This record gives sequence, structure tokens and C-alpha cells, in this order.
Amino acid sequence: MTIGAVSYLAGFFAYLFLSVLLLVSWRGNVTGRWLILASAVTTAWSGILAFQELYHFFPSAFIWSVEIARTYGWLLFLGRLFNPLKDVGAGPSSTAPKIINRGVHAAAGVLAVYVWISPALELSYPDVFRPAFQLSGHVGLALVGLILVEQYFRNVRTDLRWRIKFLCFALGGMFAYDFYLYSDALLFRRINSDLWTARGAVSALLPPLLIVSAARNPQWSVDVFVSRQVVFHSATLLGSGIYLLLMATAGYYIKIYGGEWGAVAQIVFLVGAFLLLALLLFSGQMRARMRVFLSKNFFSYTYDYREEWLRIITMLSDTASGLSLEERVIVALGQAVESPSGVLWVRESNGHLVWRASFGDPVCDVSIIDRDDAVVRYMEDKEWIVNLPEMVTMPEAYHGLARPSWLRPNSDAWLLVPLFQQKHRMMGLVLLTRPRTPIHWNWEVIDLLKTSSRLAASYLALEDAGRALAEARQFEGFNRLSAFVIHDLKNLIAQLSLVVRNAERHHNNPEFMRDAIKTVDHAVGKMSRLMSQLKNSGSARSERIIDLGELLHEVVEARKVQAPVPTCDMVRKSIRIKANRDRLASSFEHIIQNAQDAAGKNGRVRVRMKMSDGGHATVEIEDNGMGMDEEFIRTRLFKPFDTTKGVTGMGIGAYESREYIRSLGGELSVRSEPGKRTLFTFSLPTVSDSDEFALNEVKSA
Repeated sequence: MTIGAVSYLAGFFAYLFLSVLLLVSWRGNVTGRWLILASAVTTAWSGILAFQELYHFFPSAFIWSVEIARTYGWLLFLGRLFNPLKDVGAGPSSTAPKIINRGVHAAAGVLAVYVWISPALELSYPDVFRPAFQLSGHVGLALVGLILVEQYFRNVRTDLRWRIKFLCFALGGMFAYDFYLYSDALLFRRINSDLWTARGAVSALLPPLLIVSAARNPQWSVDVFVSRQVVFHSATLLGSGIYLLLMATAGYYIKIYGGEWGAVAQIVFLVGAFLLLALLLFSGQMRARMRVFLSKNFFSYTYDYREEWLRIITMLSDTASGLSLEERVIVALGQAVESPSGVLWVRESNGHLVWRASFGDPVCDVSIIDRDDAVVRYMEDKEWIVNLPEMVTMPEAYHGLARPSWLRPNSDAWLLVPLFQQKHRMMGLVLLTRPRTPIHWNWEVIDLLKTSSRLAASYLALEDAGRALAEARQFEGFNRLSAFVIHDLKNLIAQLSLVVRNAERHHNNPEFMRDAIKTVDHAVGKMSRLMSQLKNSGSARSERIIDLGELLHEVVEARKVQAPVPTCDMVRKSIRIKANRDRLASSFEHIIQNAQDAAGKNGRVRVRMKMSDGGHATVEIEDNGMGMDEEFIRTRLFKPFDTTKGVTGMGIGAYESREYIRSLGGELSVRSEPGKRTLFTFSLPTVSDSDEFALNEVKSA
């Protein structure tokens, strides 16, 4: 494969990519259609010339026709851009586009006809028709193209030229190259083979400029999206390649002219060049400067808002980064303006802004900012970002506001970014230090920071609300447990009160005294366990394997102090469960006491324990009291602090019992027949021998 074929194949693939991209993005506008047509014609031109370089298949008249078609396509596109120029900021013109298009049609048509009939004319009339006529025609078309590019750029309003400057560079470069090629051929009466061969590769350099121009001109209805990441990495790769090429060339000459030390000097030079390149590539300041340069010169907006928004959200939600949310807020806002460090203050309930976090080395150790600080009031009233250097150079923009006294005079502070969640209510403040590279401070940067700061404020507010909710739940759990403990203490107080009332009559009875001391000892032990449970704020820490039958027997014995005395019917087989002994005993005791109250002194209360299907233990507590209807069971029985006992009850016994049984994985159900009976059924998961062995192994470890 020849060099010329490779050169034109490079142009073919470059313009093929451009044509496909434009065609996919086309929205039906006429200007965009002419751009696609010109790109497609150039693709065909490159492919045909590459084929011709390989096989020399086409006649010369056909090749010259293809040349004319390619130039004609771009001239038509340029002519379309003049119709009307008011779309890009110039005054309306109705005659200029028509004259331009007619002139282009006439010149291209005449030249296309001439290239086919010129051999016959030159053969018949050699003194009149010469090859220079055809070359003059190509020179004329290239000159027309240059004039159109210059006039188009000149007639566009100055503030809008950034939209079309890359288009003018691309087409101006193409026509200038053609002008030089054909002028040289006209002067020396032959086409320079090197210029002809290189033209394909030179054309391949133009599509990126055309893509940027299409993206900057939405009125063409060609929505071309140019990824900033691709441009950044491509520019970095291209720059690295050029740098390495220059260094290799310099190393070659060092070796040639270095004499005896040439080879060693070349190695040292190349190693140093590679180290310098690595330092530049990994330099945050250089990367920041490159991003700013590319954003200013290749894009209509400084930021790719989709990428920025995704970056900010990813940073704020990245809990695996090892940074706290406050630090992630500083990083997210700082990356938007290339700031390497900062400080975050958050408003407390007293209105002062209190230091919450810092990142990097901001050289600012202010712990509290007063709520009445002038800068804070200004930012709250105006909802504005304070640029500290601008405050010094343009004090009129800040109504004469002075630099905050709490900032060091020589500090590197740059921006004060308020965090707003509600209008005129600043919940936090971020200080950012000077950026790694100069940032053009304009409305776009300000709007991005404002939007990002509101998002950051919502994240901070959500986390603060989560913390407050967690604390509220802790207090709620503590208060609920306190209510349960108070309920148990009420029962203990009732037992001790009964002992005190009977002491006057039976204090000389040794058997009574033994029972009284036993009751007091039981009450003291239970109160100690209740206090420990309240201190630990939960029962899971004191759960252990217990024998359900032994526990029920103890509860029944304890409830014999009240008539009717409950009877107990249990299976002989030992049933083991995992639970907090006192909490489970209290659950059984609450239900048995309620059953005694409902049955009355002459009633009956029965307690039964058995194994049910499915490996669950069942405890039934039945009384023959007045019973309850379905409505009462559904709406009031398990409702906390709802009692039918007046001032003597608290209304949490049944609720506490059911909630604790459910926390063990069991269930408490009720069946009742008004006027006849009530049956409470406890269903509790049992512990197998293997589970008990594993639990004991864990405890011993």
C-alpha cells in the first residue's frame, strides 16, 4: 500500500465518521442537510482517490470531476450559511446569497464541462487551449472559497464569532491548501506529488473542528455532542505524542553530535524527558489548566452539566470513600472550580455557624462564625456567593462590604459559598481556597456553585434529620422501656404494700415473717434486674436459654397471692427457649393477673403448657370471666395506655406482652366469648439441642 493510499484512507475514515455522526444527529434543518452532503461528498472523494492511488483505475477527467464535486459541495454549504446571515447575528440580505449560489453553480459547471472536453480542445487548438486553463479554474474555485470564508467571518457579529471560528479555520485551511497546491502546479506546470499525497491526511485533521462548530450552532439542527472527557484525554494523548516525538528527535541529535558522550547523554536526556512528562500528566494544576483551556476554546459552555451533576451526586453519596458527608461536600464544590481545599460551617440551633469539617489545607481555624456577622447577613439577604479577591478589587459590587475580620489577611481564602435549603435561610457555609489554575469568574460558574450548594444543603439536612430521628428513636425506646419498668414496679409496690398491711397483724408469726422476707427479697431482685435492663436499654443483651416449665411454675407461685389461685397443667418434657427471663416472666404475669381480675375471687384461672405442631411451645392462660367482644379485642386490648381499670391500671400490660413475644419470633393471640371465657395463647419458638450447644460454644469463646 502506497503512502498516498494511506493518506487518503485516513481522510476517508475521518469524513465517514463525521458523515455518520451528522446524519444520526440531524433534525431536518436545510443547513444541516448541506453540511451532511458536503461531508458525504468529501468521504467519496477521499475513497476514490485512495482507490486511484492503489489501482489507477479511473480516467483523469473523472478524478478532476470528483475534485470539482468536493469543492463545489463545500462552496454550496458556505453559500447556504449566507442565507440569511441574520441567523448568526448579521443583518438580513436577500441578493447576496442568490448571487453567490449562482456564481458557484456557473463556475463549477463550466469547469466540470471543461475537464471532459479539454483533451479534445487542447489537441485540436493547442495554441489556444492549454492545461493551465484547467489549473486556473481550480485556483479560482479555491480563491472563491477563501473569499466566502473571509466574508462570512467578517459579517458575523463579533460576540458570536466564537460559534463559527473553527468552521472558518477548517474550510479556510482546506481552500488555502488547494490554492497553494494548484498555484504551485500552475507555476511549475506540474502538480507537486508530495502536496497531492499529503492532502488526504491534511483533510483528516479537519473533521474535529467541524464537529465542534456543529455543536456550537444549534440553528443548523445538528445536535452533535462532543464529550469533554474524550476531548481532554485525546488532547492529553496528542500532546504527549508530540512531546515524545520532539524529545526523541532531540535525543537523536544529541547522540549524533554528542561525540563520545552522545549515547549516554541521549539515555539521560530521554529518561529525564519521560520523568518530566509523568510529572506533567499527574500534576493536578496542569490537568486543571488543560480542562479550563479546552472548555474555553472548544465548547460553548464551560461545563458539561450532565457530567458535573453526576459527579456531584456520586461524590455526595459515596459513603465508601472514607470521607464524611461534610468533607464530601467540600470536595464536590471544590472540584467544580478546581479548588483543592476548604472548610464547612453548619448553623446550630442558636443561629451561630459552627465548624463541622475541613478538607486539604485551608489554613483557617475559625471554630464559630457569629450569626450577626456582616458577611453572613449579606449572603442571607442576597443569596450570593462572595468572591473575596473581587470584594477587594470591586467593593461597589458588595455594597462596600469589608473582608471578614475572622479570616487571616494572608490566608488563601477565595470563595464563601452559602448553603441554602430554604429561601433566605442559610444552613451552612463553605470556604474554598484559591484554585489550581485561574478560573474565569462569570455567571456560569456562579450558577453551577449555587445549584450544587443547594444539593449539598439537602444532603446535609437529610443527614441531620437522620441523626435527629435516630436520637428520637433511642429516646422513644428508652421511654417505652421506662413505661414497662414502671408497670412492673407498680406490681412490686402492690406486693410490698400487701406485706406492710399484714405486718401489723402477723408480725409475731414466724411463718409470715419468712414469707415477707422472701417477698421483699424477690422484689429487690426484680427491681435490680429492671434497673439493669433500663440502663442497657434493651433485652437482647441479657437473653439466655431458659426452661419454660420452671419459669411458668415460678410465675404461677408468685400469682398465688391473689384469688383465684391459678392452676397449672404442664407437660413433663423439658421445653427450652431463648429469652430474657424477667421480660418473659412479666409477660406471663401480666396476662395471669388480668385473668384473675377478670374472673373475680370466685372464678377460675388455668395455665397450660404443651408442644404444638411446627416445633413451637404453646402456653395457654384461660379464665371464666366476663370475656371481651371482637371490637374490644381489635381496637382496645393491645392499645398502649388504654385501660378499663381506672386509675389503678396503666394499659400497657397486654401491649408489652404481645410486643415482647413478637420480638422473640412468637405470637400472642386471644379468643374470647362474652360472658363465658377468655383464652390467651402464647406461641414461642423453641431451642433445639444443637442450637443450645452452638450458643454455649459462642459464650464460652
